[in-house]
Amino acid sequence: MSPKLLLLAAASTVSLAASAAHAQAVSDTGQVSEVVVTAQRLDAARSAIEPSLGATSYVLPKAFITNLPGGANTQLNQVVLQAPGVAQDSFGQLHVRGDHGNIQYRLNNVILPEGLQVFGQTLSPRLAQSIQLVTGALPAQYGLRTAGIINITTKSGFKTEGEASLYGGGAGVITPSAEYGGSFGRSSAFGSLSYTGTDVGIESPDGSARPVHDHSDQLQGFGYFDHILNDESRVSAIVGTSQQSFEIPNTPGLQPDLGLTVRGQTAFPSARLNERQREGTTYAIGTYQRSTERFTGQASVFTRYSALRYSPDWQGELLYNGIAQAARKTDLALGLQLEGVYNLNDAHTVRGGLVLQHDRTTSKTNAQVLPVDAAGVQTSDQPLTIVDNGRRTATTYSVFLQDEWKIADALTLNYGLRFDEVEAFRTESQLSPRVNLVWTPAEGTSVHLGYARYFTPPAFELVASQTIARFAGTTAEPPGTLNDAPRAERSHYFDLGVEQKLGGLTLGADAYYKKSRNLLDEGQFGAPIILTPFNYREGYAKGVELSANYTRGPLSAYGNLALSQAEGRGIVSSQFNFDPDELAYIQGHWIHLDHDQTITASAGAAYRLGETRLSGDVIYGSGLRATPAGAAPNSGHLPAYTQVNLAVSHDIELKGGPLTVRCDLINAFDEKYQIRDGSGVGVGAPQWGPRRGVFVGVSKTF
Repeated sequence: MSPKLLLLAAASTVSLAASAAHAQAVSDTGQVSEVVVTAQRLDAARSAIEPSLGATSYVLPKAFITNLPGGANTQLNQVVLQAPGVAQDSFGQLHVRGDHGNIQYRLNNVILPEGLQVFGQTLSPRLAQSIQLVTGALPAQYGLRTAGIINITTKSGFKTEGEASLYGGGAGVITPSAEYGGSFGRSSAFGSLSYTGTDVGIESPDGSARPVHDHSDQLQGFGYFDHILNDESRVSAIVGTSQQSFEIPNTPGLQPDLGLTVRGQTAFPSARLNERQREGTTYAIGTYQRSTERFTGQASVFTRYSALRYSPDWQGELLYNGIAQAARKTDLALGLQLEGVYNLNDAHTVRGGLVLQHDRTTSKTNAQVLPVDAAGVQTSDQPLTIVDNGRRTATTYSVFLQDEWKIADALTLNYGLRFDEVEAFRTESQLSPRVNLVWTPAEGTSVHLGYARYFTPPAFELVASQTIARFAGTTAEPPGTLNDAPRAERSHYFDLGVEQKLGGLTLGADAYYKKSRNLLDEGQFGAPIILTPFNYREGYAKGVELSANYTRGPLSAYGNLALSQAEGRGIVSSQFNFDPDELAYIQGHWIHLDHDQTITASAGAAYRLGETRLSGDVIYGSGLRATPAGAAPNSGHLPAYTQVNLAVSHDIELKGGPLTVRCDLINAFDEKYQIRDGSGVGVGAPQWGPRRGVFVGVSKTF
């Protein structure tokens, strides 16, 4: 059965299940009300285990997601892009406060291990009750990935409700979806399933609205189960999967320019290239929570399996790149997370925890290359085959302890220690102090000052396992032979912020400075589109963020402005990927990081007029870094851009629940802008932002 038919069948099944569950809820009204109260109390206790005290926290609730053009059909990265200090990049990547990635995802405060996905999004906004982005000087419970913590509070089934929708429009987009949540006795469950087919699966490489060879099929599923054991404890389970396939888009009108011959052939029209990539992730989390008057503890086990397969165009890639390489990578992560909070007395609240994680990766590559002599001249048009396979394991140990000390009614000090050790390509560890001071001099006013020592290991599953010597004497011989294994980044982080609430208006300002040794970055090197970590010997990031939020009656609005600068000097790992001249220049000069964007802004508003909602949002970027011809690495930047999105939706009240129709206009003014131009340190092919598209949808709540 095709994914589209599968979704439509699922929607019908969900509708029938909703009627039965609703009848059951009516018959058990008293019991359900008591269970809901218990669930809400346990939710609040769970949040108290890991508060973001002293850090900068930005919450995007379900209503915010609904108001966005596209609503829950929007990809998760596009939702988070509306938060302060978040810049967009190609392949759906996000950069928070000048970091390349370094983002940790959590579901209900439980860590979701990293995976191998490059183009796709593992998580869908339709499973979220709220999305929280935590940045700044983080408390001790947050570690390893520290640029931003994206914590998603998932929907549960204690509110019996379902929805089936069909959405689509420009670029061949079609998205059927279904979700349902319901309760039975002391248990609840929620599930969602969606499929997206699109002819712009990856950003356009030439700015066209319908790129050549760019179709993608994406299937996402999510399930949540919760059972209350008694008034003090519960168990829950989360399962999810994301299975996606992508055609790699082509730029028409090109021919190979390396002067190579493959089996007598020298020409190959670029529009005929047929490269594909498949990405899949499946994850599961099991949690036991217990909450008493003074203590709340949570024990979770988690696992994630991800796989990536790249299928080349053998003849075409050999002619264009001198190498064609099929690659398959897998990563299996298993982990344990134990955390708790104890209210010692009115002045002290103690928190502690332990996280263990074990990873196993496999890498299998099969490359075809052409032989060359010492001068680099091709000696045969018959390809050589090079097989390079490998397996590696990594283990991470983390422990933290901290104390929230209420010094006075208006002054709180949160201080603690965190220890992390990683055994992977290197064995490294660090003891990291954290301290945050929060002062509330008046009602509605809050000031925070924080310091954090950070320890950030490279993404284990992305570290290249290529054997360089095997490619000597071929068209795929790397620029150099030095290949030090990536190191963990170690940094000092300082943060100062203030927030002021004035009625329905909330204003915020935040300044930060981060100084790093072995600063981590990632780049696309080689044929398969897989990012590879590397280190700068030293680096820094600094910036200022301003935010405003307003809510009053039917109107809600927000605006964010961020100024940032991030630079590094000296490449000290994965050096073989870089041109020798580029490597020598960076060794002695500070350069902008390729993802450094000086100005980033976002804004949006929504207005409710009866049963009709009008909304819109805008993102602005001054342009990511680029390397002009003959200039220093990353010394230029792409032109600034502004993308405006608009939406209108209307609710029609029907028996059993409203029917909602919506129309979204993405990139309303058809701003044609580049995200990347193919130049810059570790940058691959060019990518352009989305062109104007009209999308319509209909959804039925029951």
